[in-house]
This record gives sequence, C-alpha cells and structure tokens, in this order.
Amino acid sequence: MRILWILPYSPWPATSGGKTRQFHLLRSLAARGHRITLLLHDKHPVSLTDRQVLEAFLEQLIILPRRPLRSFKTLVAGLFAPYPLLASVNGLSGPLQDTFNQLLNEHWDVVQIEHSYTFQPYEDTLLRKSQPFVLTEHNVESALGAATYDRLPGWALPFIRYDQWRYTRWERRVMRQAAQVVAVTDTDAQVLEKIAGKPVPVVVNGVDCDHFAAARPDSSTRRVLFLGNYEYAPNVDAIEWALDEILPKVWERCPEARMSVCGFGMPGSWRERWKDPRIEWQGFVPNLLNLQSSCSVFLAPLRHGGGSKLKVLEALAAGLPLASTDQGVSGLDLVEGLDYLGGQSATSLADSVVRLLQFPDAAAPMGEAGRAYVRRAHDWSVAASQLEQVYASLSPLEQKEPACV
Repeated sequence: MRILWILPYSPWPATSGGKTRQFHLLRSLAARGHRITLLLHDKHPVSLTDRQVLEAFLEQLIILPRRPLRSFKTLVAGLFAPYPLLASVNGLSGPLQDTFNQLLNEHWDVVQIEHSYTFQPYEDTLLRKSQPFVLTEHNVESALGAATYDRLPGWALPFIRYDQWRYTRWERRVMRQAAQVVAVTDTDAQVLEKIAGKPVPVVVNGVDCDHFAAARPDSSTRRVLFLGNYEYAPNVDAIEWALDEILPKVWERCPEARMSVCGFGMPGSWRERWKDPRIEWQGFVPNLLNLQSSCSVFLAPLRHGGGSKLKVLEALAAGLPLASTDQGVSGLDLVEGLDYLGGQSATSLADSVVRLLQFPDAAAPMGEAGRAYVRRAHDWSVAASQLEQVYASLSPLEQKEPACV
C-alpha cells in the first residue's frame, strides 16, 4: 500500500513512548513492503543524522517547522478559537495546510493521522477532496488533562473547564469524520467507540522483544528504575510522587536502595530539589540494555494518563520485576501477584518495591513471566499485523481512486 502518515513530531530519536511506537510501526510496515511518505510538523529541528535514519526506510520524508508555543497566533487562538488549546498549538499553519493539499493530488491507499489534536490543518482539504483517513488516538485526550490542569492556579479554573468542553466537542467532531478510529488498549477502545459512534479496533503498543531479551536484571544492586519523557505531565507527577513519598518509605526499610531517574527533558532543578545521594540522575539513555541489566526493580508510580505504557513494556521485556499502580499497567493483561506487584498508595507501592528488593528469588520469576507475556502479546510484529488488518478492513469506497491532475 501507499501510505501518507502524519505526525506532530519526529519519531526519531525515540525519546518518548509515542515516538517509539511511531518509529517501530513505520519501520515494520516498510519492511513488509508498504511505501510510506511521512509528513512531520515538528517543534524541534530534525538533524541530518536523524533524517538519514528515517529516510533509510521511508519513500519520502517531509518536515515543516511548527511555530513557537508562545506565539501571538497561539495565544489568541487559545483564548478565542473554537478549537481546544492543544489543537490550536498544533494547528493553524498555512504552509502545512498547503503542503497537505498538494499531497492529496496524489493517490494514497491510506491516509494515517496520529492524534486528534493534530487534525485542524487537514480538515478542510480532507472534506473537499472526500479523502478517507484513519485516526489513531493514543489516549482519550479529553480525559487526560488532570496531570496538567492540576498544576495551574485556581484563577484559571474557568478556562480549564472551557478548554475541556472544547476538547470533548473537538474529539467527537474529528472521530465522526474518520473512516476508522484506532485505539491502543481495549479500555480506550470502549470509550472511543461511544465518541466515534462506530467500532474501534485496537493496535497495541509494542516492544522489540529480541533486543530486550539481552537484558539481565541484577537483584544485588538494589537499584530501582524509573524512565519517562518529562515533557509529559503524567511522568512529572509520577516521579515527584515517587521521590517525595514512596522512596522515603522504601529507605526506611531498605536504606541501601538506590533510585535511578532516567528520561528526556529532565529539569535541572530536580537535582537541587532532591539532594539525596541515593538518587542517580541519568537523563536520556539511548540504549537501555546496560542500564536495565544494572537494575533490580522497575517502579511505575503513574496516577494519570491513558493507553499502555511503552516504558513498562520495555521493562517487562527486559525481565525487570515490576511494582506499579493500576494506571501503570493500564491496557496490559497482567495478573497482580503473578506478573507484578501493585499498589495505589505511597505506602502500598513502597511495600511492593521492598518485597521485590528483599526477596529476589520470588521477584525473578515475576520478571520472567512479564517477559513471556510481552513476547506473546506485544511484540512490534503483533502491532504491525493488527494495523494491516485495519487497513484491509477499509471498504472499497474508502480506498480512494487516483485524483485527476
């Protein structure tokens, strides 16, 4: 198939779960013979080296810069446009709209759009040219704002309620136009079906199981690992909760335990806020194998978010015993007590971490059970096959005939 794939960020380097998903799905589909043009609208410059990584398996790569977040246009649109703030930030781009309009003069078997908040520049052209499209929604965005909104001052509450209302309307508007909406978990699919008014198939998040099979966690290090992209508010909330409330309870019983904090976008102020020498500030780690092999436990203290967590899947694929909230394992068919240890409060999560650290003979089988589950249900080959099934299910009327040029 000839596929036009549209993203609001570059999938490489894979500094977040969303980028990791995009990169592996794109590469897997290209390896199966599909011809893919990738249209990026990115707030960051894409280096020549990163371009070359993507161009190695794409038919065409088109990159357009996104305007700065604090631009006058974004400010005015955020206050007065009918679109929610996130859609305004990622939309209202004349060059992007013009480029997309030109691209739709060509024939595409599939137009794939990621995230409802990116949709605004494409809506008019899609309608005018009667071009069907597939929309993948990684979360239920209208329900995702808690971790961001609860950081805003109280006087902003009226705007928060207004913007939530705008996103709910926007979500329905976009999904009702899509030929097919795709979710990443069964739970999200049930919610999105009500919004979209049609069945929503699932294309799972995945992991490169062969790559992470080389990891060998080490129970003797007593190192607890957390990994995340800190431009994403739920990850910020998770690590703040871990360092403020969970780890102090762990240290009461395991004073020798260490906490390794890794990921992209880590604020420099954190080193001053938490000065305990047992906290290791790793930052972005391109290759996780050595790090995972030096750790004993993966902690997923997530309280907000949606979908399934790539960071958790990668930890499971590496055989790391897992301590997690329900949100951390959302979308995964794991059994608490067999595949991982759970906890919803700081005390219960600390208890789970301590048990995994103090009883490695019981923790190791949990890690191996998690590794087996991920290989069975979440290898990227599984996700790519599911997406191909979505494409194959599109009706003949949704396979657009070549445009007359």
